[in-house]
Amino acid sequence: MRQSAVSLLLLLAAGCAKPDYDVIIRHGTVYDGSGGAPMAADLALRGDRIAAVGALDAARGRIEIDARGLAVAPGFVNMMTSGTTLFADGRSQSEIRQGVTLAVMGEGESMGPLTPEMRAYFEKLEGDIKYPMPWSTLREGLDTLARQGVSCNIASFVGAATVRENVLGFANRPPSAEELQKMRTIVRQAMQEGALGVASALIYAPGAYAKTDELTALAEEAAKGGGIYISHVRNESNRVVEAIDELIAISRASHAPAEIYHLKEAGKDNWGKLDTVIQHVESAHREGLRITADMYTYDAGATGLDASMPPWVQEGGYDEWAKRLQDPAIRQRVAREMRTASDQWDNLLLATGSPERVLLVSFKNDKLKPYTGKTLAEVARIRGKSPEETAMDMVVEDGSRVGTIYFLMSEDNVRRQIQLPWLSFCSDEDSQAPEGVFLKSNPHPRAYGSFIRVLGKYSRDEKLIPLQEAVRKLAALPAENLGLKDRGLLKAGYFADVVVFDPAKVQDHATYEKPHQYATGMVHVFVNGTQVLKDGEHTGAKPGRVVLH
Repeated sequence: MRQSAVSLLLLLAAGCAKPDYDVIIRHGTVYDGSGGAPMAADLALRGDRIAAVGALDAARGRIEIDARGLAVAPGFVNMMTSGTTLFADGRSQSEIRQGVTLAVMGEGESMGPLTPEMRAYFEKLEGDIKYPMPWSTLREGLDTLARQGVSCNIASFVGAATVRENVLGFANRPPSAEELQKMRTIVRQAMQEGALGVASALIYAPGAYAKTDELTALAEEAAKGGGIYISHVRNESNRVVEAIDELIAISRASHAPAEIYHLKEAGKDNWGKLDTVIQHVESAHREGLRITADMYTYDAGATGLDASMPPWVQEGGYDEWAKRLQDPAIRQRVAREMRTASDQWDNLLLATGSPERVLLVSFKNDKLKPYTGKTLAEVARIRGKSPEETAMDMVVEDGSRVGTIYFLMSEDNVRRQIQLPWLSFCSDEDSQAPEGVFLKSNPHPRAYGSFIRVLGKYSRDEKLIPLQEAVRKLAALPAENLGLKDRGLLKAGYFADVVVFDPAKVQDHATYEKPHQYATGMVHVFVNGTQVLKDGEHTGAKPGRVVLH
């Protein structure tokens, strides 16, 4: 009787003992992000950090997860997204369900710094998703979003176009020496606030007006602050090689590491240039320069109808652009240039080869929303006008650049790029959800599938890269490129951004016709130690933070 009582007391004491860890993920196959062979191990989380990796049989967790048959990996980094939709729904559903735990923003234009005039201008351009912009600096904008609540971590570059707009507005001219110094100061301040570097988008006005020396000066300031230069290069089609050479030259002169946003060779006539692109980048590596790239895993891009029109007609911002498009003489010139191949600007309409390969997916004006999902050619036939005239009319009528998908790339090139060791991944799309305001427009399916396709379609099914390499390119490589501390690896002391997925079942489902479909196969996701995805369903938690350089 005495022995039974002692045993009962011992059992009660064990049951009341404080857990060793907050979470233990047991029996999973751990892909630590390094690219090395996976290992059978347990993973323990305490607070917002990874506490231990290894055999933890004797330890106890407040929460215990059986990951038998599942892969355990560091959270993924989306190298290019936007914060717009996060203001409408901070859960970041389409990305969290793919394992994205860090969303990186700021391509060309960033959340700040904003002058009062810029704030009024951008609020006027808002579409279905509307939100105030009470902040002035980039850091204030990021902090505002984090306070509102987000499930993923957020970080940003300072946009080179945003810097330019602060000093020059939308003017198409080079800055004076004094103005360039002001632009340098803005970048320096943004770097001090934690920006990842400076980002340009050189096919869009007013970013397209910046010359190489201006961009080099801004990249120098980013480099001084430990950041990088990242760019949607000046041309992704006829002069893609020259545009990448410009990025390399900026890196060389500024001493800033540089990354190519969403690497592509647009237009069938340019698909054969991938060999030369690779040669030029890897030649820069041998020179000692750090040049990297990212991509989305599709053969179509998405932007707006502004990418089908020459930059000169867009000078002064949207209002001036729309006004010019109503002038018959200007319309005639614009239509002619839209039909004519040129090395002076990146004409995505021509790069597709046909207006049948231009899909209209996002309108601001409710009267135009019935055209969602139709091609530019279809709408032109309905309206009885040329595709060029139809594009100009819609920009004027919609009060926006009109969201557009362009079928531009070679699937063979997509597959080859995925295997490049210096290439990571992005969505180049806002995070989405198949509900509410999001259903008013069609995103590119990359919003729902760009990352999961790396794991499923390209690693498991097509065996282009082993799973451990896929995880490295989704997590550790971009974290290293961005200079992030304690993120990107499953390592004791690192932040507890962790994903658990079924390698046999991960699958994308979004299509161009029906894009609002979640990926499946992601089972659990933790952000800063808090579970945001449990058994494939969002928990509603919003533990995301601003990640600073």
